[in-house]
Amino acid sequence: MTDRIFGVVGLLLAIGFALAALTINESFLSDAVGPKAFPLIIATILGLSSAVIALRPDESPQWPALGRLVEIFAAAVVMVLYAQLLPEVGFIIATFFASAYLTWRLGSGLVGSLLTGVGTSLGIYVVFHLVLGLSLARGPLGF
Repeated sequence: MTDRIFGVVGLLLAIGFALAALTINESFLSDAVGPKAFPLIIATILGLSSAVIALRPDESPQWPALGRLVEIFAAAVVMVLYAQLLPEVGFIIATFFASAYLTWRLGSGLVGSLLTGVGTSLGIYVVFHLVLGLSLARGPLGF
C-alpha cells in the first residue's frame, strides 16, 4: 500500500513539474531545444518511474528503522538549507558544507568528509565557473 501512495505522489509531482516547465517563457535567442526540454525530460522520467512503482508495488516493503528515517529527513533538510543559503554564502561555501555533511552521513570519516567537501566545491567551481564560464552564486568573499 505504501508503494502505491509513494508512486501516486511521485506521479502528481511529475505532473506539477511538467506544468511548471511548460510555463517557462522562451526567448527568441534560445537554442533549438529550448529551456523547457530538460525539465520535461526530468518530469517524464519521474512520471514513468512513479507509475511503475504505483502499478507494481513491492509485496512486502520494509521501512527503515526510525534512526534511518531521521537521517533521511536530516539529509532533506540539508538540501533545503543548501538551496536557501546558496545565494547568501555563495557556491563554494554552501557546497562545501552540504557535500561534507552528506558524505559524512554516508559513512566517510570526518577528515575524508571534509576533504570531499573541499574537493567537490572547488572541483565543481573550477569546471563550471573557470573552465565553462558559467555564473555561480557569489558569496560574501566574492567567489
